[in-house]
Amino acid sequence: MGANFGIAGLDWQQRVNWDRLRKYRTERARERMKAHGLGAMLCMYDENVRYITGTLTPGWNRLKPGLRYALLCGDDPPVLFEQGDLGFQIERHSPWIPKENVRWSYAWIKGAAGAASRQQVTKFTEAIVKEMKKSGVHGHKLGVDFIDINMIEIFKVAGLEWVDGMTPMMEARAVKNVDEQECLRMVGAIGDAAHWETMKFLRPGVTENQVTAHFMKFLYSIPGMEDVEDVIVSSGPNTWPNWRNFSDRIIQPGDIVFMDLAALTWNGYKSCYYRTYCVGKEPSQEQKDIYATALGWLYDSINAVKAGTTTREIASKWPSAKDAWGYAEEDQAAANLWGHGLGLAQYDPPVISRIWSLDHPIEIKPGMVFALETQHGKLFRWGVRIEEMLIVHEDKIEIISNFPVKQITVVDPMPGYGDHVQ
Repeated sequence: MGANFGIAGLDWQQRVNWDRLRKYRTERARERMKAHGLGAMLCMYDENVRYITGTLTPGWNRLKPGLRYALLCGDDPPVLFEQGDLGFQIERHSPWIPKENVRWSYAWIKGAAGAASRQQVTKFTEAIVKEMKKSGVHGHKLGVDFIDINMIEIFKVAGLEWVDGMTPMMEARAVKNVDEQECLRMVGAIGDAAHWETMKFLRPGVTENQVTAHFMKFLYSIPGMEDVEDVIVSSGPNTWPNWRNFSDRIIQPGDIVFMDLAALTWNGYKSCYYRTYCVGKEPSQEQKDIYATALGWLYDSINAVKAGTTTREIASKWPSAKDAWGYAEEDQAAANLWGHGLGLAQYDPPVISRIWSLDHPIEIKPGMVFALETQHGKLFRWGVRIEEMLIVHEDKIEIISNFPVKQITVVDPMPGYGDHVQ
């Protein structure tokens, strides 16, 4: 199943209901906040700020927790502390936030140290206490998703009892409503188009960074595209181990190449979507066999996904790092056989790995959206990597990445050149 409708908003067809989406997210955060016995939640990571406020800030502002932040207190609407005078634009763009609830932030992270940071954190803390008193939750526990040494000291002076606020926020973000699911179908459809474009653009002689640049341009031409954190293009010896990057390496005839849409961001929602290609020649039988092994690992884990099971059952379908590659422990294979939630962050729950999921399982719930990815290869020669994105429903699993995956995608093969040895 693909995206149901188009990208633009229309008056005659119900597509993503953005108002319903925003209200769902804010109230789900509030519900998890109360479930954890918190009077308020302070969110400094941008995925959490956006989740509870439905507001967008510039890319440089998203990367530094504390340049802007949001506070959710009791039953009141969220309060947004935006960087500098950007709040005037928030008032214009995002009228669902009460105008009186848009403030300027008191930032220090990445900008002040020593006495300057203590000055800023004091103002920061005083503003939080003021809002908690206004909402009648002063004296209750404050959940925080980020902490630094200055906050610890000055929160203590102010008598603020702070506790883990990231856990309730991650619990909230883990389950997507119908509108979020449709956003992620759209992300999948954009990924399908990008991989089709890969198939048409790849050829011997282009470099990895030229391929990356081509797809950056392609993706940013799509309405609703906010950000593309990474387009990972790796070829030949760069594919194993997968260094998850790109270079100026020239792609040569017969090279294995894989491309990952690592967090293309459409209206806040992110992708992770690998496919593997062979350029100019048919892959060798050994390459086909290695790919078939990785594909088996992937679909064994996908077939283990259902509502009510746990991440242990999924991760147990993968071989150990020692059995697969002779590694000393699972942490050496981090992200090789992997699963992670998709949403406003690229790592929403659940995050699935043999490193922790066997001992600390998480229940799979309807509404979860996540990616599963596997890889395999020969050291410094070539490797393959594949990934699928899926939505969990009560009675089924919906795959939202639709570019063909059953075999390595061959680009412009020359007849009779399939049995080269590498």
